[in-house]
Amino acid sequence: MALTVIPLVLSAACTSATPPEPAGQADIAAYLTQEPDWGSCTDTATNAADAELFANPALECASVEVPLDYDAPAGERARIALTRLPARGEAEGSLLINPGGPGASFVASFLPQWQNGPVAERFDIVGFDPRGIGASTPALDCYTDEEYDAGDVPRFGAVYDITSAEQAVDHAQRCIDGSGGVENLVNAGSANVVRDMDIMREVLGDERLTFLGYSYGSEIGAMYLAAHPDKVRAVVLDSAVGPDWTPSELRLAQFTASQARFDEVAALCAQSPDCVLGPDPAAANERLHEIVAPLVGTPVPTADGRDVSVWDVYLGITAGLAAEAHWPTLISALTALDAGRDEEILALRDGFYSRTADGVYTTDIDTNIAVRCMDWPRLTPEEQTAHAREVAEVAPMFDVDVLTGGTFHSECEGWPAPPTRDDPWLPAEVEGLPETLVVGVTGDPATPYEGSVSMARTLGASLLTVDGKQHGAYLLGGSACVDDAVNAYLLDLETPPADARCSL
Repeated sequence: MALTVIPLVLSAACTSATPPEPAGQADIAAYLTQEPDWGSCTDTATNAADAELFANPALECASVEVPLDYDAPAGERARIALTRLPARGEAEGSLLINPGGPGASFVASFLPQWQNGPVAERFDIVGFDPRGIGASTPALDCYTDEEYDAGDVPRFGAVYDITSAEQAVDHAQRCIDGSGGVENLVNAGSANVVRDMDIMREVLGDERLTFLGYSYGSEIGAMYLAAHPDKVRAVVLDSAVGPDWTPSELRLAQFTASQARFDEVAALCAQSPDCVLGPDPAAANERLHEIVAPLVGTPVPTADGRDVSVWDVYLGITAGLAAEAHWPTLISALTALDAGRDEEILALRDGFYSRTADGVYTTDIDTNIAVRCMDWPRLTPEEQTAHAREVAEVAPMFDVDVLTGGTFHSECEGWPAPPTRDDPWLPAEVEGLPETLVVGVTGDPATPYEGSVSMARTLGASLLTVDGKQHGAYLLGGSACVDDAVNAYLLDLETPPADARCSL
């Protein structure tokens, strides 16, 4: 889904009340009386691309202190970076947003959409970088941008290319060292993010939470609902993760959806007489394997001194499948690759990481691994290896031996603490929930539509079905139907009628 620069400490910090007294119990009362010191965002950016966005004077930034370890609230503190677009009128509250990932806030990236929309008339639009991510501190980090360029990192195809216990232990140690110690790393899970959200709600002055979460953001939104149903005003979960899926089932659902999108790309390509994937879409998987075969053993050097590996190609394909609008670009990139030109597929791969022209990775997969290792149960090597073969069965486009045919170990096998999130992570039934809105895109390759259906059923929520082929709908798909329906709910708690449907 959709962040490796070490984030800066925010200069626009919070003025905090007296620190909590030492206590044996997790007493966080003192954290709730902070007053955010909103100011310029110029010192908030962690890379040049963000610096340009954050220079907009319409934005304000601050940070909120939270316990690093909720079992020791008088100990070390973490800071959660906040970005705010103040309401145009008198603010009725805050809309807290998480764009998924796990990743950083995207309020600055989509500022024109927020500024021109009706929600910002009545609500402050507030994004946050979850603990350890973006400008929040202490930062989570494992590898440098240069190591990502060189491919000297765990690479993801069907599973990560970790093939021994020694590799897994080395990976964990790299993350411990890069993140400033074990305590910073093992407190990174979603359970703590949800606790942080409740402090944010209180500090922002909202009696009840109004929240918008995309993709992974749907998980922490639903977890907050289950933990604090009496503290919620409105929650929108866009492109939701199915709460009844295990992590392995989620990945298989994602790969199944990606294969379906690739089949459609092959059909689109076949309409051209010179289609690089061949005239028969049914044979496109084999044709793709032929295209990538030369890179399996010998990565191709690029003009800027980097190499393109088979892993890079599949990341580029994944990026190209994320939205139907990108499919022609993906076909062009594969055509060029087949002709020995790798710049286009590399550009798609760089887009997956949001890599800037100066080599900065603004999407940091380190943080995704760190959070998920504290969320998900760990697979044994036998289970991880079997899982890779399952991916090959549901997504034969990935059935290249280096991606699915080896012996694999979990990227979390050497982690220094067990997961902190319950399994399943959302109760099958939650009492006393307010009216909630789930938005699901029928052709979503990253969080398949069935997950949104399951989320709506579990929460007793309204479901807005969106016909389309991309990840994310509200403000991202250019659909007035979707935007109007979500706006009506966020502003006036009006949910769409049963069986409501829009299209992108």
